[in-house]
Amino acid sequence: MIVQTRYRYFVNAAFWWTGILGGVFFISCNNATLPKEEKVETAEEIDATAGALISDYVDKALSDSGKVNGSFWLGQTQLVKAVYERRGFTTQWSEKDSLFPVGDSLIAFIRHSRNYGLFPENYHYSLLDSLRRRIGTLGGKLDAVTWGETDILLTDAFAQLLHDIKIGRLPADSVTGREDSTLSETILTDQFDFLLRGKSLSTIVSQLEPRHTGYKLIKEAIPAFLASARFDKEWTKVPFPVKDSALFREKLFRRLQEEGLIPDSLTIPDRAQMITALKTYQKANGLTDDGRIGAQTAQRLNSSDQDRFFQLAITLDRYKLLPPEMPEKYLWVNIPSYQLSLVEKEEVILQSRIVVGKPITRTPVLTSAISQMITYPQWTIPTSIIAKEILPALKKDPGYLARKGYSLINGEGEEVDPYLVDWSKYSKGIPYKVVQGSGDDNALGILKFNFNNKYSVYLHDTNQRYFFSRAERALSHGCVRVQSWKELADFIIRNDSTEAVEKSNRNFLPSDSLSKWLINKEKHTIAIRNRIPVFIRYFTCEAKEGRLTFYDDIYQEDALLKKHYISAKN
Repeated sequence: MIVQTRYRYFVNAAFWWTGILGGVFFISCNNATLPKEEKVETAEEIDATAGALISDYVDKALSDSGKVNGSFWLGQTQLVKAVYERRGFTTQWSEKDSLFPVGDSLIAFIRHSRNYGLFPENYHYSLLDSLRRRIGTLGGKLDAVTWGETDILLTDAFAQLLHDIKIGRLPADSVTGREDSTLSETILTDQFDFLLRGKSLSTIVSQLEPRHTGYKLIKEAIPAFLASARFDKEWTKVPFPVKDSALFREKLFRRLQEEGLIPDSLTIPDRAQMITALKTYQKANGLTDDGRIGAQTAQRLNSSDQDRFFQLAITLDRYKLLPPEMPEKYLWVNIPSYQLSLVEKEEVILQSRIVVGKPITRTPVLTSAISQMITYPQWTIPTSIIAKEILPALKKDPGYLARKGYSLINGEGEEVDPYLVDWSKYSKGIPYKVVQGSGDDNALGILKFNFNNKYSVYLHDTNQRYFFSRAERALSHGCVRVQSWKELADFIIRNDSTEAVEKSNRNFLPSDSLSKWLINKEKHTIAIRNRIPVFIRYFTCEAKEGRLTFYDDIYQEDALLKKHYISAKN
């Protein structure tokens, strides 16, 4: 005889007498201990008994922030509830004492989910695998608890999987403009119906994934990375900065041996051999292959395969924050790679080295569109830089401005003599603008690209063009310095001209006017009619020629996001 489990719990609920309160209270089923075993006599009894258990599991999870009992949690309780309400509180992944093939398929998919930048442990893999094996035993065959737990965990795993594939695991933000931060009940229940009707899980997943080329290339390169990855390996840490040179050489020698670049049979470090091995390592990892240890090489050597997997997982999720369809033409500025790409019809037609903000003056992530170009621009120094750098310098020596080529301008637009100002009375800011005149010595160089944004940053040329030869180029105050600024400007002008001709509008800038103005050192503001979208992003991983390339987490953004990828709800 089948007894509905939710009512059976009331037998175990107690009436407690307390001398202090002089009364009684009832412990509801939500606070009762759920059974660890619920044996039935025949296979026909499993579905109804397990279904009643599932209903209790949902109630318990809803009342306790997803927690069902000491062994498992639900990560997507509301979505799980929606599935069972729509289809009835009964088993969905099995019938009687047989698991449907689709259940085995989901468990197998979770086992190999790293191929999608996912973590199997976030989808109850260990517990599902254990329950799956128990189902095959005599003790688990007629245990409704085993079937009930298996069913609800499969449903929760499916809901979490679809959420992470479509939405990702990154916290919602206001920069990317993402509209959907949660998976809708309609999407889940529809896909659940499709799955149980025979639609393959891989097809369902592929339809929810981003369609961006960069995302696809990373995914294609993941299997090769996983084939050589050693997630259980403890790599030797190379101490940096160097304080003990002997210890540094010893650790570096051992680390290069772990990479297979120096034979294990060698016990004494050979300087020439170590330099050769280090150059090989640097070249393979996209670093400047000079055979020297800098911060970038040290950080890469001290990154484990697990660290790198986090980077690719976070990067895949960052693609999920982009618009579903990118514009036909756009600028892609990737901060960690120090590179700008001009993309047209999904092809990169121009690439340029860039200099980005220092960790203390970061280049922000943003989306905008180039609206102006200015030849021989003046640099009005941001108030943040004035407070941090210029004011302290002025307090020491008012002649600092002249040496830097800066002018002090008051509210009426008049130049002020810095020696006539009492700088000691200012602590955070000053009632003046600090402006650097236009010309070859200007920090903005001779051309500036404006786009609307709340951070007052822009793309520009620079008078410190030697910075582009450096491997580590987080050196600016937040703006992006572009090495190939002239090629970019020429494209923007041609793009505007082509658009104007197509619309039979002759009011556009001739292609040779910009060059003439630059030669003559003339200041002009050029309005861009056919604006080029700009995406400034922070992607620490990309795929090139079928191989993953990892960039330094220069702002420690990935390190801060790891907590969103490690789930305690296994």
